[in-house]
Amino acid sequence: MTTDDPDDLDVPRKERDVETTELTAERPPRPRPRAAAPVDPAVDPAVDPTDDPAVDSAVDLAIEDGPERSTEKKTPARRPKKSAASGVSPKWPLARVLIMVLAVALAATAYAGHGWWKQRQLETAHTEAVTAARQLAVNFVSISAGTVDADLARIAAGATGEFGDEFGWGMPGVREAVLTNKVQSVGTVLRAGLVSGDDDSAIVLVAIDATVSNVKAPDGRVSHYRMQLDLAKDDASGRWLVSKLQFVG
Repeated sequence: MTTDDPDDLDVPRKERDVETTELTAERPPRPRPRAAAPVDPAVDPAVDPTDDPAVDSAVDLAIEDGPERSTEKKTPARRPKKSAASGVSPKWPLARVLIMVLAVALAATAYAGHGWWKQRQLETAHTEAVTAARQLAVNFVSISAGTVDADLARIAAGATGEFGDEFGWGMPGVREAVLTNKVQSVGTVLRAGLVSGDDDSAIVLVAIDATVSNVKAPDGRVSHYRMQLDLAKDDASGRWLVSKLQFVG
């Protein structure tokens, strides 16, 4: 049945619009399709990289920038590792390091040994000088009329330098005085000490008593002397000799 009334025609159309709106509200929104991931030509040989505009752009940029750049990641040069125990590079084997340490230790030991040897030599020289000064002082004050020539010769044998010259010049007068006065003198060292010295020279103070008898004092008397002896070591014989003798009190 056909009707020409527009109102009759609009009713069904409205009902259809309502139904369409309800159906649209109930349906969830359809997700938008995602762009396909680029296919690696190396994985899929069917894909031609020349058809991809992104590839063309990359080629164009490479041509504009200059020579082709290597995409390979360079590995930085590695430094030689050090041993955790010794902190030594593998270029310095442990044996070589030990040899160097031993060489330094031996050099230090040799240097210390040389210093110790020099010190011992100096101490020995000082001891010998004091011992020689004690004996030379005794020789100088121990003289008797009965042994005058041997006594004077002993004193002269222990003299050198200035003292040797003086004693050689005055020895005849000393001999005559000893014989005339019938002198008999015996010395005893009380103490002796080093003032200064090195390997071949020394200055020594000697305190000595001498018991002297002569024609005027036949019973004898004790005289006290304090002498300073300058000593020098003779290179040929190695003996300590008196180069200078003086009374200091």
